[in-house]
Amino acid sequence: VQLQASGGGLVQAGGSLRLSCVVSGRTFSSLSMGWFRQAPGKEREFVAVITPRAGTTYYTDSVKGRFTISRDNAKNTVYLQMNSLKPEDTADYYCAARGGGHLVNRLIDYEYWGQGTLVTVSS
Repeated sequence: VQLQASGGGLVQAGGSLRLSCVVSGRTFSSLSMGWFRQAPGKEREFVAVITPRAGTTYYTDSVKGRFTISRDNAKNTVYLQMNSLKPEDTADYYCAARGGGHLVNRLIDYEYWGQGTLVTVSS
């Protein structure tokens, strides 16, 4: 399974970005998809997850109300819409996939990972 993330960049505080992650090599609609991030000098942390048929989502508290995870199963793509960005959102963002429909937020529970896409939020 290959995951290809894109959409990162430099944005001012208060701005928006949309990350995308295209998945190949497995039936996308069978996968729960997550986004994680890793800031410089910090551990990778959970951001959001969406179940295979987009019925349920779950977010870490720090992004609730600002970020939205969504998916298009016809395009094998998961998105992370990020609004009202803050400097503390600066990080490498990673998409991840796991089989099954559980909402999980632990790195260890994800089988497949994409490369990071860097988001930098300037103050």
